[in-house]
Amino acid sequence: MTTTPVADIGLDLSVIIPVGARHARDMLALYCEYKAGLEALGCTYEVIVVLDGPRPEMSADVQRLLTAGESLSVIGLTRRFGEATALVAGFQRARGRVIVTLPAYHQIRGSEIGRLMGAVGVADLAIGRRWPRAGSRLETMRRDVFHGLLASVTGQGQRFHDLGCGARAMKRRVLEEITLYGDQHRFLPVLAGRNGFKVLEVELHQSPLDRLEGGYAPREYVRRALDICTVFFLVRFTKKPLRFFGMIGVSTLVVGAALVAWLAIDRLVFRHPLADRPALLLSSLLVVLGMQLFALGLLGELIIFTHASDIKDYQIEEVVRYPAPVPAGERAQPALETLSAQSPTHVA
Repeated sequence: MTTTPVADIGLDLSVIIPVGARHARDMLALYCEYKAGLEALGCTYEVIVVLDGPRPEMSADVQRLLTAGESLSVIGLTRRFGEATALVAGFQRARGRVIVTLPAYHQIRGSEIGRLMGAVGVADLAIGRRWPRAGSRLETMRRDVFHGLLASVTGQGQRFHDLGCGARAMKRRVLEEITLYGDQHRFLPVLAGRNGFKVLEVELHQSPLDRLEGGYAPREYVRRALDICTVFFLVRFTKKPLRFFGMIGVSTLVVGAALVAWLAIDRLVFRHPLADRPALLLSSLLVVLGMQLFALGLLGELIIFTHASDIKDYQIEEVVRYPAPVPAGERAQPALETLSAQSPTHVA
């Protein structure tokens, strides 16, 4: 993120609605449902609609809202950059102490926003889980496989169940510390947990209009698999690339070296010729590849070491200082001595 806006002291919420390829057919009805849920909170808020690329039909609906006197901000991107970029663009102009993201199509009921906001008091990030969830057994199995695989590769103890839900509420510092790009908005809870933020999953009633029309194309499954690989590396090896590349490189190098040693013994002891033997080429390739992977991990470690002073991947929950600082020139009295002096003496 290039810029971080300053929170407005008098503004409680900033609601960001990214409008992408998928959006509600009746945006006006969806906005009215969200507005009713926000008004029930009894707090001050702003609504920011981010149009991810030129969308004439959506611009017409937004224009109707502006004509009707609705107070909202509209951000139009020059082309389609993705939902993560749209969220970042909205956050850079948000002024509230708490950031709420809502999908541009029916996922949850607007009345459930209050339950999502209530969880922010005990967590840094609250994400919605549509429950009970409608859908076929095939969809349920697909979701379980995706979330189970993600939990296993990231190694985090907390397992999520509905990362596709766009209803989230978070404190400002979450988006100030985490950089989103590509399709990483889906894995915001995982990245937040990696940075030490407390993440809470809240069960929200699913909207009756939330229905999946048809299945996913094969390329979508490939993209999600690649996204899982990306998150796996970001969560586990961002600060220690040598462990990832070095482990693979050393394993490859050992296998290649063992093959070379076996070929050498076979040639010197058993007098078998090395000509026209693919194993010689394979072993040499494994040795070279292993050395290159190890060198790549070492280069990554050098880059991390160079920028280590600019990297912050921890969060401070509280700072406790006791006893109070002693003014200059006065002798600090030991804490135990002070307590014993203040304790009454009982005589039998």
